[in-house]
Amino acid sequence: MAKVGVSLKIDVTKIDKARLFKGQKGTYLDATVFVDLGEADQYGNHGMITQDVTKEERQAGTRGEILGNCKVFYRDDQGQQEPNYGGYQQAQANHAARQNQPTPGQQGMNGPQVTDFDDEIPFRQAHYLIGG
Repeated sequence: MAKVGVSLKIDVTKIDKARLFKGQKGTYLDATVFVDLGEADQYGNHGMITQDVTKEERQAGTRGEILGNCKVFYRDDQGQQEPNYGGYQQAQANHAARQNQPTPGQQGMNGPQVTDFDDEIPFRQAHYLIGG
């Protein structure tokens, strides 16, 4: 069976609060995700999230508010060719290749140890070693 990882970005200000409902363990919203596994749009999105409407509203032609977008970031198709996921897989491969390479900051015991996770991320993480 194929597995797909999808990240969601929702504009919560667009949620019709009247459609929220209480459940046993929290407050919920029914929503639907439409995903196009074949192709991303010009922004790298593979689909959208819409707020559900009642059956009667749907029959009257009412559509749910578009709440946001989704991106496929992982896909396991068992042999099928995988689409481009906006550089996510390449970044993952770059990260794996750099994990075992020491950076200049890792050489000394008292200086900062800099780990370069991904060139596309605009920050670096520093770890300080305390020598004894």
